[in-house]
Amino acid sequence: MEELNEKMGINKFLLMVKGICFSMCATLIMILVLSMVLSFTNVKENVIMPTVIFISSFSILMGGFLVAKKVSEKGIIYGSVLGFCYMLLLYLISSIMNFNFSLNANAIMMIVFGVIGGAIGGVLGVNLK
Repeated sequence: MEELNEKMGINKFLLMVKGICFSMCATLIMILVLSMVLSFTNVKENVIMPTVIFISSFSILMGGFLVAKKVSEKGIIYGSVLGFCYMLLLYLISSIMNFNFSLNANAIMMIVFGVIGGAIGGVLGVNLK
């Protein structure tokens, strides 16, 4: 029985890693589309940050949905953890690449929306079949 619990823990961890990777890839694709739109149109700069927050939150929502659908339980927990881990990873990468990294209002807003997006995705993943 203990061996089965260990395997389930490893599988859930791997599902979380896959969910984070899926969310990162989805974010990257949508950010590339956004950059092309910004290159070829006259979109104002004040639209960029809310759009980036939406893209990140939506990607996390999709990742949380996929993980919770596979786990089939505690979707709000798994989705929230996925969102938090995604944002933690994102900010660790940002701080490595940018030495002037600081936690500001936009960063806190992204973290909050990321966790909320993951929680919503997790709830939807468990409840929609």
